[in-house]
Amino acid sequence: MRVMVAYWLIALAVFVLDQWTKVWAVHHLAHHGVRLDGVLNLVLVYNHGAAFGFLSNESGWQNGLFIAVAVIIVTAIIVFMVRAPRQGPLMKTALMMILGGAAGNLADRIRFGEVIDFIDFHVGSWHWYTFNLADSAITVGAVLLAVDAWVSRRVAVPERR
Repeated sequence: MRVMVAYWLIALAVFVLDQWTKVWAVHHLAHHGVRLDGVLNLVLVYNHGAAFGFLSNESGWQNGLFIAVAVIIVTAIIVFMVRAPRQGPLMKTALMMILGGAAGNLADRIRFGEVIDFIDFHVGSWHWYTFNLADSAITVGAVLLAVDAWVSRRVAVPERR
């Protein structure tokens, strides 16, 4: 049981850090951004859409859709973790990172009707979409899930000779 608590703490840590960094961003970046180096800026952006600006130009109806999707994802991860506690550590870590990130962005959507983003990565004139810590945790969690699936598949299916 103690081991499972450690995994739930990952989700809690991601959520708390995400919310703390967004409060910091709102208070420190509201009037001007910060240029950290040639590839990274901190600038306050209120995102009405989803990943990569999806549906960001709509009239506002999309917030309800994004809240519903996030609630389904959060609920599914919680149910899965409770019902299938014997999953490997990589999968548990990945799911908890996704859970913490999804809960962080869900909290923004419920409180503000939009998500607070502030990390602006660019190389030359090429800009990535502005993102936040929750988005980063979700992305890392998804990559870890893919790695877990790949490793699990290699273990389950021995090589033919």
